[in-house]
Amino acid sequence: MTVVGDGDADGAARAVSVRAFGPTALLVEVADAATALALATWVRDQGVPAAEVVPAACTVLLDGLTDRAAVARATALLHAWEPTAADAATRPGPVVEVPVVYDGPDLEAVAALWGVEPAEVVARHTRLELVSVFCGFAPGFAYLSGLPREWAVPRLDAPRPRVPAGSVALADTWCGVYPTASPGGWRLLGRTDVTLWDVHRDPPALLAPGTRVRFVEAGAHR
Repeated sequence: MTVVGDGDADGAARAVSVRAFGPTALLVEVADAATALALATWVRDQGVPAAEVVPAACTVLLDGLTDRAAVARATALLHAWEPTAADAATRPGPVVEVPVVYDGPDLEAVAALWGVEPAEVVARHTRLELVSVFCGFAPGFAYLSGLPREWAVPRLDAPRPRVPAGSVALADTWCGVYPTASPGGWRLLGRTDVTLWDVHRDPPALLAPGTRVRFVEAGAHR
């Protein structure tokens, strides 16, 4: 185990572990999603010969390391990483604006949870600049961070059997956009016509990790 990550309120360091995940992969456990994104960005910058570097909520997977020497080199690099303020911030990624029609079935419920009118939910949501920290759940589904803790909302008690593609939603402190129709338990604020996943695009995911995202009310961005 090596110690990485930001200090907590008492200045104590957070620890992460580096472990083998099969013969050609390493799994790194970190404190949080921001640290995972920063570490994944740093690993790519080092030119580690991994086929994939995949950040998640509290892990980074280095998969497809070419041989034992590559595994050993990657392990040594991970143990040598000393995160800085620059690492924690992660260099700015591209900005994607997502137009939204705010007519979701949970807009009023979120307003009630926040103690505001629905129009204020829209105003708050469109003021945020969120960051895609990892993708999961479905191809093209990006977990967007940046929602203040005091705005966290619970998932639905009973998930919907079908959420339409393009639905813009909140759960806990995450925001996301459903790339395809699927079951889901997030709170739906509205909908967008933006294509989140396209296998003919490079990369296929519009909101790849590191991408900054701004939601705009449909019509207001024109």
